[in-house]
This record gives sequence, C-alpha cells and structure tokens, in this order.
Amino acid sequence: MTSTTVVRLLLAVPGLTAVGFGIQQFVVRTHPDVSDARELALWLGGAVVLHDGLLVPTVLLLGLLISRARRLRPILRGALLTGGCLTLIALPLLLRPGRPANPTVLPRDYWVSWSMALALTLAVAVPVAWVLRCRRSRRQRRAGR
Repeated sequence: MTSTTVVRLLLAVPGLTAVGFGIQQFVVRTHPDVSDARELALWLGGAVVLHDGLLVPTVLLLGLLISRARRLRPILRGALLTGGCLTLIALPLLLRPGRPANPTVLPRDYWVSWSMALALTLAVAVPVAWVLRCRRSRRQRRAGR
C-alpha cells in the first residue's frame, strides 16, 4: 500500500462514519414515512441539478474570466470569495418563505442587507482594481520612454 492510499483511507473512514451517523440520526429522529423519503429524494436531486447545472458552470466561467486578468486576479478572487461566503451565510434567510410567526425572530429585510453587503464588497474591490490597473499602465508608459 502506498502512502497516498493510506492517507485516503484515513480520511475516508471518518467521512463515511459521519455520513452513516447522519443517516442513522435522520431515520431515528424523524421516522420518515414514504412521503418524507420522496421529498428528501426530490430535494437531494434538485440540489444535484442546481450544483451541476448552475453553480459549477458559473464558477468555471468566472474562473476563466479571472484567469485573463492576471494583475487583478487577487482582487477579483477576494471579491468573489467574499460575495460567495456572504451569499452562503444569507441563503437560508433569503429563501425563508413568508413571515415568521414571531416577527422578532427575523426582524430585518435580509434581501436589502445582503444586497448592501455585496454592494460594499464591489465598492471596495472596484476602486482597488482600478488603482492597480492605473499603476500598471503608468509603469508601462515609463518603461516605454
């Protein structure tokens, strides 16, 4: 056995154990009937379709666009990473249907807050990228003299 195989096994065993524990807890705590199992399968299938049909092509396209902007790549990566993390954190609140029974539980308009956070991310990233680009063009002009 190679060391790579051993490392893979050492990582796979706890991962598969955690998955098995999650499935066991789901079955024990919810006692799903057939309709729950269908809803779960539909939800998991939808997650796969959204991931493979929307998320992966978007990330690949953005990666292709970023690869062409060599000097701005760190700024663009940082802005996209920040926007993605903000979206992941806010997604459960953004997709929550209707009003909560207790209005103090979710008291804010999360769409506005999320939009403002993304706008602030852009408001920082765009000027920094512009300054870096201007510096590069000045250096190129000085070198060309």
